[in-house]
Amino acid sequence: MRDGFAFVDDLVPGIRWDSKYATWDNFTGKPVDGYLVNRIVGTRELGAALAQAQDKAAALGFGILLWDGYRPQRAVDAFLRWADEPSPDTDERKRIHYPRITRPEMFEKGYVATRSGHSRGSTVDLTLFSLATGAQLDMGGDHDLMDEISHHGAAGVSEVAARNRAYLCSVMESCGFSRYEHEWWHYSLIEEPYPDTYFDFPVG
Repeated sequence: MRDGFAFVDDLVPGIRWDSKYATWDNFTGKPVDGYLVNRIVGTRELGAALAQAQDKAAALGFGILLWDGYRPQRAVDAFLRWADEPSPDTDERKRIHYPRITRPEMFEKGYVATRSGHSRGSTVDLTLFSLATGAQLDMGGDHDLMDEISHHGAAGVSEVAARNRAYLCSVMESCGFSRYEHEWWHYSLIEEPYPDTYFDFPVG
């Protein structure tokens, strides 16, 4: 592990996670280069801010579930290679993650970046869950649904989902994060410690 980084669950006891890119459950349909274990890595500054967010969420009856944090540049490069592969019409991943666009359009429309803020170590993909039931809150669409319905303020989102997105946004922005307008689950630490550095050490 590089100095200044740690596993987020070591920094924020009790936080839940499911590192999607370390599993088969992501838009590529397989584990992604650079993710050697199903854990989330981030800067220590990210961990401190997430600990605050976890406390604020708990006061509302919610917990935090992380899907991604630090992302090695080699993973981003793997996304680029994957985008050039044939995409069969019957691809189940397409139906779930990018039903109305092509693979190259993921980059053109800003859902996947060739230089990702995740690689700087202070960006997270996350959602909220009920502390009472453990169930994830309805957000009007799943993680990595690359569609306009995932945008903040999207038309067609139910009142419940819009309210839940607002809860998440309020918690994160009150703890020093900024939202990404195209993805309701994506937040970056405003005062990130490495704003110009894209790391490539593996998660593991």
